[in-house]
Amino acid sequence: MTSGVVRRGRGAPADGAPSAPVPAVVTPGRPSWWLLLVAFVVTTAVTVDLLNRGVLERLDLEVSEVVSAWDLRDSPGYWPVWAVTQIGGRGTILIVLAGLVGWLCIRRRTLLPLVRVLTALALLTVVVYAFKYGTGRTAPAYPGSFFHRDGASYPSGHVANAVLMWGVARWLAVEYRLTPAVQRALWWLSVVGPVLTGIAMVSLDFHWVTDAVVGASVGVLLLGVVHALDAVVLSRWGSARAGRPPA
Repeated sequence: MTSGVVRRGRGAPADGAPSAPVPAVVTPGRPSWWLLLVAFVVTTAVTVDLLNRGVLERLDLEVSEVVSAWDLRDSPGYWPVWAVTQIGGRGTILIVLAGLVGWLCIRRRTLLPLVRVLTALALLTVVVYAFKYGTGRTAPAYPGSFFHRDGASYPSGHVANAVLMWGVARWLAVEYRLTPAVQRALWWLSVVGPVLTGIAMVSLDFHWVTDAVVGASVGVLLLGVVHALDAVVLSRWGSARAGRPPA
């Protein structure tokens, strides 16, 4: 941990005694090896099945038929459901992360939180769009073909974004010992946020079910990669920049 103690504020004792450490009330959320293995297997198996027009594509079509019958896009429920999709929207998450990272960088005098977020964003952009343009899968609303050069539906970037970026936010909140309320809030966003995002995207027929599932798997894999890079490179550089010896 780079820091586990909250700095003394205005309300601290006048004698200069250090404030009590804020406890870690949730885990930092580093994916375990078995979860990474499951995510890799799911990503590979689903991709192979879809490219071979297998059973999962038929499942997607059946679910899409049911969802289309709901006609949420032309109902009063559209905007509330659309708002839920923004839990995984890059703009929404970056607004929260900008405040969180800015505060941490200034208060703790280290650029490590910013470096972690930028690393995650770079990996997310490269990997997700490589999948999207490599497979060329079209969205449910596209007539006819499901794999087309103009397709960019697979996997869901919103779901991958929710898993990875809320995961990084939760990690920062725990490592830098933010208040228990903030830690719990970001835990909920990192766990429930991707689920709600995926359900909302499928409900509006913006994405196939498998788009959401693989989006979550890719997000887990990328979160594991960012944690691994941090252990090997990022935190060592960050510790040096902050004037602290590497862990």
